[in-house]
Amino acid sequence: MAPSTSAQERIHQAALRLFAERGVTQVNVKELALAAGVARGTIYAHVSEPERLFEDVAGQLAAEMNERVALSFQGVVDPAHRLANGIRFYVRRAHEEPDWGRFINRFAFANPSMQQMWNGQPVQDLMNGVLEGRYRFQTAQLPSVVGLVAGGVLGAILLVLEGHQTWRAAGSDTAELVLIALGIHPYEAKSLATHELPALPDRSAP
Repeated sequence: MAPSTSAQERIHQAALRLFAERGVTQVNVKELALAAGVARGTIYAHVSEPERLFEDVAGQLAAEMNERVALSFQGVVDPAHRLANGIRFYVRRAHEEPDWGRFINRFAFANPSMQQMWNGQPVQDLMNGVLEGRYRFQTAQLPSVVGLVAGGVLGAILLVLEGHQTWRAAGSDTAELVLIALGIHPYEAKSLATHELPALPDRSAP
């Protein structure tokens, strides 16, 4: 569930940072309160089950990003265009919010709560690409294709976080190579992967 108060937001952000930095899925209330800059009582008032905080943060993070990316697709019907934008949105956000990027990189494959990031709309867009003749892969290969896209995104995020590439270069290169792998002509793939990327809409956008 998304935080509904500023205190909850601070707690979730602090938890995300601790999980990302330490690679753990549990933090104690004392260190969480210190990281969030709130009293321990505030933690108990806003976190009913501290032992489930990781699952709450992970589920919220995945749902929030998927929703914002879906909002950005209004008026964009081409599956290849949507995929190129979606890949670059993730990479750009990791550059803008490094703690978010580190959390994604550590847990996106390993934790069940994060799996919704790669399901739902992303999968539907991939299948639409096949049905419309934009992509060339068999339906039975869909899990491998999802793994290809997810792995490419996480690899690009790591390059950005480690300072090896800019988000523009890593995002565009990954989008271009993924599109080529799915059957898009290299010239078009390059064009889709390098056009101007719009702002990522806020979750509360209509």
